[in-house]
Amino acid sequence: MLNFVIFFTIALILSALVTPAIKRLAFKFRILDLPDQTRKLHLYPTPLLGGISVYLSLLISFALYFNFGHPDFNIVPMRFFWGIILGGLVLIMGGAADDKFNLPPKILWLFPALASLIIVWSGIGVGITQISNPFGSPIFIGYSFSLFIIHYSLPAILVWLWMMGMIFTTKLLDGLDGLCGGVGLIGSLTMFALSLTPKVNQPITASIAIIFAGALLGFLIYNFNPASIFLGEGGSTLIGFMLGVLSIILGAKIATALLVMGIPILDVAWAILRRVIYNRSPFKGDRHHLHFRLLDIGLSQRQAVLALYAISAIFGGVAIFLQSYGKLIALVILFALMVIIALTTVILYKKQHPHVPDLFDFAANQGVDEKPKV
Repeated sequence: MLNFVIFFTIALILSALVTPAIKRLAFKFRILDLPDQTRKLHLYPTPLLGGISVYLSLLISFALYFNFGHPDFNIVPMRFFWGIILGGLVLIMGGAADDKFNLPPKILWLFPALASLIIVWSGIGVGITQISNPFGSPIFIGYSFSLFIIHYSLPAILVWLWMMGMIFTTKLLDGLDGLCGGVGLIGSLTMFALSLTPKVNQPITASIAIIFAGALLGFLIYNFNPASIFLGEGGSTLIGFMLGVLSIILGAKIATALLVMGIPILDVAWAILRRVIYNRSPFKGDRHHLHFRLLDIGLSQRQAVLALYAISAIFGGVAIFLQSYGKLIALVILFALMVIIALTTVILYKKQHPHVPDLFDFAANQGVDEKPKV
C-alpha cells in the first residue's frame, strides 16, 4: 500500500508543479477560452491546454513506476503501456491544435479514432472472448470475420467503439469548472479500489489508476471553481481514454465504468439523439446538458458539480461490491434517477420562469456555437 501512496503523491506533486507552467505557456501563445455568457460562464479569458499537465505528470510517473515500482508485466504487458502513452499523445496533440485553431468536427474526431485504434493495435482487450451475463452463462464474443481482404475480430471492434464512447462522453461532460476532472478522479479511484479486491487482485492496474488519480487531483487544485485553467480538448478526451482503458484491462469491467459515468453517458446519449432529431450536428455545443440545467434552476457551479460528484461516487462505490446482477439493477436505478433529475429540472425551471420560452425545447432554442478561442 505504501507504493500506491508514494506514486499517487508523486503524480499529484508533478501535476501541481507543471500546471502553472502550462498556464504561462497558454497565455504566451494566446491559447485561451473566451467567455461567451451562454455555455462558458467564466468572466475572463482563461488558459486551455490543461490536459498537457495531466499527461506529462502521467508520463513521468509511469517512467518512475517502471524503474522503481516493480510492475508485473505478465498482467499488463509493456506494449499496453505503450498503447496508453501513444494514444494519449495523439489526443493531447490533437487537443492542443483544436484549442489553438478551433478545428472543425470533421477533422477533430480523427484524433479519438486514431487513439482508440492504437489501443486496439496494442492488444488491450482484444484477448477478451466473453463478457459476464447477469442472467446466466457468459456471452461469448470471440468471433472473427473477414470483409474483402481485411480481417476483423468482434472484440477489437467492441474495444474501439467502447473507447470512442468513453472519450466523447468526457469531452462533452467538460462544461463546468472541475466537473470532468472530478468525475474522472472518482472513476480512477473506483478502478483503483476494484483492482485491489480479492476477485481482481491486479496491483499493476491499481498503480495505473492511482497515478492517474494523483495527476487529476493535482490539476483540480487549479481547475475547481473558480478555475484558473481548463482541461481543453486534449485533457477532456484523455480522461475518457484512461477510464476506458482501465475498465478493459481490469477484465472488461464495463458495468463498473457505466455506473461511475452513468449520468454523463445518459446525458450525452440524450444530447446526441436530440441534436440528430432536430437535424443538428451531434458535436455542436448547446446549453441542454444536465449540468447547465442544474445551473438554470438556481444551483451555483460548485453546487451542481458537487451534486454530480456525489452521484458518481455513490454508484462507483456500490459497483465495487456488486456482482453482475446487482450492477444491472444499479444501472436501471441510475437510468431512473437520470429521468427524475431531468424532469425535475424542467418542471422547476418552468415554475421559476413561466413567461420565458422553454430553455429545454430544442426547437425554441437552437443552441450556441462552440466556445470562441484566441
